[in-house]
Amino acid sequence: MTRRSPYRNRRNSTGIGVRLLIAAAIALFSLFSFLSTRSTNPVTGETQYVDMSPEQEIALGLQAAPQMAQQHGGLHPDDEARAFVDAVGQKIVQSSAAASTPYKYDFHLLADTKTVNAFALPGGQIFITAALLERLQTEGQLAGVLGHEIGHVVARHGSEHLAKQKLTQGLIGAAGVGVGYEGQQMAAVVGNMLNLQYGRNDELESDDLGVRFMADAGYDPTALIGVMRILEEASGGSRQPEFASTHPSPDNRVAKIEEAIAREFPGGVPEGLIQ
Repeated sequence: MTRRSPYRNRRNSTGIGVRLLIAAAIALFSLFSFLSTRSTNPVTGETQYVDMSPEQEIALGLQAAPQMAQQHGGLHPDDEARAFVDAVGQKIVQSSAAASTPYKYDFHLLADTKTVNAFALPGGQIFITAALLERLQTEGQLAGVLGHEIGHVVARHGSEHLAKQKLTQGLIGAAGVGVGYEGQQMAAVVGNMLNLQYGRNDELESDDLGVRFMADAGYDPTALIGVMRILEEASGGSRQPEFASTHPSPDNRVAKIEEAIAREFPGGVPEGLIQ
């Protein structure tokens, strides 16, 4: 009968202990680095974790903007349409709390006639595709789309996501060192679920800010509800379940938008706002 050496067991235990110590050090460093970026957003009043300055956000957005435009066929050739989008966007910025932020807002109409989308980069670069603009029925609906994207910039969602992604990668790496591949995979799954939840919360917060910003600029915020219906129709009903998507379901978003409108206008939406 072969007896296992007690020294081998001791070496194995020592090796596991060292790996766990290294993993703990990596995890603690990642967590400390993340928590050290804590700040309060002056517009939303929320505590958030962003490891970029506004100047860095602006530089990042400007650097990425040409590539993002190229992916959607470049800028739309209609000068008048591009100027209209920019005018509506700038009106919202100048009439709302977005004007008090350090960001440089630019609004771009993209030539893409197939992708129904709008998005914002950190620092104020905001895009809408021709495919989405063509589906909008009123100026108020355009204001709703742009107000929502301005909300992403003001709330610094892009920069927040980058910081959370860096933390997640650090914790996944620590799991790989400490408990091996299976633990690393489990950490990655958990991290992905958390990031999806953050994404949904970001969309709802931007809807809320969009209501505020478009109302400040004289637009009827109920137009944003029309945008949700347009997006739902454009999806053809082929949506992922909400738990597997970065965007909340349209019905959920409409309910939250109605709540935001009620907070903004407790006595009802006044007449005379731009539809």
